[in-house]
Amino acid sequence: MTDDEVVEALRIAARAETFPPPATPEAAAAAEEVIGFPLPPLLRRLYVEVANGGFGPNEGILGVRGGAAQGNFADIAELYQDGPDPSGRIPSGLVLIYDWGCTIWSLVDFRDPAGVMWVNHEGACWSQRVNLAEWLTGTLTGTLTAETLLESQPTS
Repeated sequence: MTDDEVVEALRIAARAETFPPPATPEAAAAAEEVIGFPLPPLLRRLYVEVANGGFGPNEGILGVRGGAAQGNFADIAELYQDGPDPSGRIPSGLVLIYDWGCTIWSLVDFRDPAGVMWVNHEGACWSQRVNLAEWLTGTLTGTLTAETLLESQPTS
């Protein structure tokens, strides 16, 4: 799916489900300021035009301030309040966006405008080799699951 097709598919889903209202441009800018990188353009569009999180797999991804929370996290910028991961396990610019459970997280690479997706599982962090549009398409079609994420882990 193209970015426009992903936006339209999620707009349709938003009419059928209860998603948070869209974020304000100011809330998106505040998240960017805390994180230190701009939101990938597709993610910014989705937050500001469709819903402030809550879309994607199961209960949906984290939003920016005032949007969908997940687990113990209020928004995507919360973990960056004190700077990037001090352990160094999660490189600066990778932003936690969805908790699959069982210590499996999906992250978006804010350093890349395409929003390349990464996985963090039990301290290991690797590129999933798909961008945000492909990741969201996989979650919408049911082809992307926690199991398929773990299968993408490099063996060496």
